[in-house]
Amino acid sequence: MAMYPPRAGLLCLGGDYNPEQWSSDVWREDVALMREARVNLVTVGVFSWARLNPAPGRYDFGWLDEVLDLLAGHGIAADLATATASPPPWFSRAYPDSLPVDQDGRRLTYGSRQAYCPSSPAYRAAAIELVEQLAGRYGEHPALAMWHVNNEYGCHVPRCYCDRSATAFRDWLRERYASLEALNDAWGTDFWSQRYGDWAEILPPRATPAFHNPGQELDFRRFSSDALLALYRSERDVLKRHTPAIPVTTNLMAALRTDLDYWRWAPELDVVSNDHYLTAADPESQIDVAFASDLTRGYAGGPWLLMEHSTSAVNWQPRNAAKTPGQLLRNSIGHVARGSEGVMYFQWRAARAGSEKWHSAMLPHAGTDTKIWREVCELGAALDRLGEVAGSTVDADVAVVFDYASGWAQEAPSQPSVDMTCFAELRRWHATLWRSGITTDFAHPAQDLSRYRLVLVPALYLVSDATAANLKSYVDGGGTVLVGAYSGIVDEYDRARLGGYPGAFADLLGIRVEEFFPLLSGQHVALSDGGTGTIWAERGRATTATVLATHLDPPVPGCPALTRNRYGTGTAWYLGTRLPEPDLARLIRDVSEQAGVRPVLLGGNALGPDVEAVRRRHPDGTSYLFLLNHGDHTIRVPATGTDMLTGDEIGSILTLPAGGVAVLRAKEE
Repeated sequence: MAMYPPRAGLLCLGGDYNPEQWSSDVWREDVALMREARVNLVTVGVFSWARLNPAPGRYDFGWLDEVLDLLAGHGIAADLATATASPPPWFSRAYPDSLPVDQDGRRLTYGSRQAYCPSSPAYRAAAIELVEQLAGRYGEHPALAMWHVNNEYGCHVPRCYCDRSATAFRDWLRERYASLEALNDAWGTDFWSQRYGDWAEILPPRATPAFHNPGQELDFRRFSSDALLALYRSERDVLKRHTPAIPVTTNLMAALRTDLDYWRWAPELDVVSNDHYLTAADPESQIDVAFASDLTRGYAGGPWLLMEHSTSAVNWQPRNAAKTPGQLLRNSIGHVARGSEGVMYFQWRAARAGSEKWHSAMLPHAGTDTKIWREVCELGAALDRLGEVAGSTVDADVAVVFDYASGWAQEAPSQPSVDMTCFAELRRWHATLWRSGITTDFAHPAQDLSRYRLVLVPALYLVSDATAANLKSYVDGGGTVLVGAYSGIVDEYDRARLGGYPGAFADLLGIRVEEFFPLLSGQHVALSDGGTGTIWAERGRATTATVLATHLDPPVPGCPALTRNRYGTGTAWYLGTRLPEPDLARLIRDVSEQAGVRPVLLGGNALGPDVEAVRRRHPDGTSYLFLLNHGDHTIRVPATGTDMLTGDEIGSILTLPAGGVAVLRAKEE
C-alpha cells in the first residue's frame, strides 16, 4: 500500500477543502487554523470543474496555484482531485446527449452533480482533457501527495439506460460471450420468446411489461460497474503517465452503496479509500462504523484511508441528528482501530450556500468557539500520539464471504421470497460477531481463505464452479465454514443448478434439498434445539451430515434446519433457515468456539455489549489494543500496556469512562 503523506509514523487528518467557495482572504485563515488542528492532508478541487474550465478550451488555474502554494508553505499535503465528478453547465448544454437516462427513459438534467453518462464519448474526452491539464501543471508541485479521481462513482447514477449505454453494453457483451449463441444460452432466452438474432436487438433492461430477463439484468449491473471503472482507469492512466510515483485513489462508498463491485475496483487503486456516514436513526451506529471499516479493509487487503465522514450532522437524511460530545473522537478512532491510516472529513469549512450548507464540517458556521472545533483539535492531538500505528495490520481469525454479483442476483425480482436478502443478512452476521467481541474480515469467495480459522457464508446464492471449489478446498484443508440458507443455488449466469439444492455446496454440506418453503410475513417455526426459524424453510434430508436441529412445525416438520458435516479434515455447517438475533448469536458462538476462534479480550462480551476491542499489530510484535466504551457507564477492562493517548502505564486493569477511548501499546514476545 502506498503511504501518504509520504513519511512513516504519521496518520492523516484533514478533509475536503473547497476554497473556490470563499474569497482569497479566507484562505489564509484556513491554513492557519489547519495548522492549529494538526491537519496534514486536504482533498482539493473535487467540484471545481466550472472554475478550472469556465468555457470550452479556456482554463483558469490562478486560484488553484495560490491555494496549493499556501498549503505547501504551511506543510499541508494535497490530495488533488481531477474535478471530473460534476461537469459544468456549459458542457451539459453543449452536449445534451452526455446527460444520463433513467430506466423509464427520462433524461436527467444538470443543476445538481454527477450528471453524466459513463459511456458518453464527449464526457470522457472533456474529462481526459482536464486531467491532462491538471497533471501537466501540478505533477511536480510540492503540495501534491495523492491524486483523487472523480468522486463517489455511482452514488447518484449507478446505471444509465441511454442509447450510448446500450451500444457500450452490447460491446461489453460481445467481449464476455463472443457469440450470440453463447449469450442466448447464458440468459436462457428461449423463455418468453426473448431469443436474440442480432446484437443490435439487445437493450439495457429498460422499463418492460413484466419481469426482466434475470441474466440480462445481472449482466447490465456488471457492465454498469465496469463502465464506471473504465472511466476511473482512463483518468488514472493519464495521471500515472505524468506522475508514476504519486498514488491515485477514488473514494468508495462501502456500506452506503451496493451498486459497484468493489472487489473489482480495489486492485485498481493505489490507496483504497472510503466514505462513511452514520444513519441518525440507527441506535447502534458504532456497529455500522465497524462494518464499513471491515469491508474497506477487506477490499484493500490491509490498511486503507477514511476519506470522508462527518464531524456531526449530515444534511441528506430525513432527520439529521448531531453527534453527542465525544462521539467525533470515538467514531474516528473506531475507523483507525480497524485499519484506517487516518481520519478525513467532508468538509473543512462549513458551506454558506448550496444543498450541503447544513452538513457539519471541521470548522463550523459558529467558528472556533464550538464543541466541534475543540473536538477536532482533540482528535488532531490524539492522532499525533498514535502515529506509530500507521502501517500496522488488524488481527482477524474470521472472514465473512460475499460477492456483489451474487447479492444483485439474489435481490432481483421474481425470487422465492423478497425477505431472503443478501446485503442485510451480511450486516446481521457481522453485527453478531461484533457483539461477541470477534474482529471480522470480509473476503471474496475466490480468494485464499487458508489463514482463517472460520469462514462464514451468510448468503452466497450465485457461485461459479471455481469459487465453489475454493470453499471446498478451504474446508478440505482443515477449515471450518458456516453456510447460510439459499447459497450455492445458481451458477455465475444465474442459471439454476440441477439435481437438488444447495447445488454447488451439496457434497460439501452433506445435504440434499428438494424444495424451498418460504415462510409468510411474520411466520415463525419452532426448531428442535429450542431455537426459532424465520423467513425460510426447506424440504430436504442429510446425506452425510449430522442433523443438529430439525423443524418441529409445518411446513416441513422433521426436516433439517441445522447440520454439520465432516469434509476432508475440516467441518462444514449449514443453516437451512434464518434465525432471529439471539439464536444466531448462540449458533455463531458455538461454531466459533469449536473452530478455536476467541474474542479479542478473553471473556468476550462479558464486559457488556457496549465495549469494542480491536487489535492492530506490527510485524515486530508491537500490538495496539483499541478499546472504545460506547455505553453510559464506566467499565473496568482487564488489560496491560501503555495508554498512548494519556501516557499512563496500565498494570492489569484499565478504567474506561463512559464514551471513553484508550489505545494500549504492548510489545509481545
